[in-house]
Amino acid sequence: MLPKTDWAQLIPHAGTMCLLDAVLAWDERTIHAVSAGHARTDNPLRGEHGLHAVHLAEYGAQAMAVHGALLARARGSETVRPGRLVSLRDVQLFEEYVDRLDGHLDVHAECLYADDGGAQYAFRVEHRGRLLASGRAAVIHPSR
Repeated sequence: MLPKTDWAQLIPHAGTMCLLDAVLAWDERTIHAVSAGHARTDNPLRGEHGLHAVHLAEYGAQAMAVHGALLARARGSETVRPGRLVSLRDVQLFEEYVDRLDGHLDVHAECLYADDGGAQYAFRVEHRGRLLASGRAAVIHPSR
């Protein structure tokens, strides 16, 4: 397990906007992270009715960012290239609001394709083995 203190400085998300709490496992293609932040009242994505499931796409995107950063670090890179989320596809939501769910969320991302210009991932977010959201996301690495 990798606690947030191990990788948080590698991604642009800071403070309460860093939604993931720990990485349970990762390899060349996949990452499994957890978060209990969906239930926090200071969650920056929370609206007046709670945390809508559409925001679980951001949890998936952050798992992508952490995965890319861990890969870059494993390859010896001292700096991580910034990425820009450019598309979400085939997003499915299986719950309307998720802030009342107890415990943690399991956030999974799988790299489908990556090169120097960007990457595409499939993601899914689960609670106690029940699928809450899934989809695909693409990120580009803007040229400097």
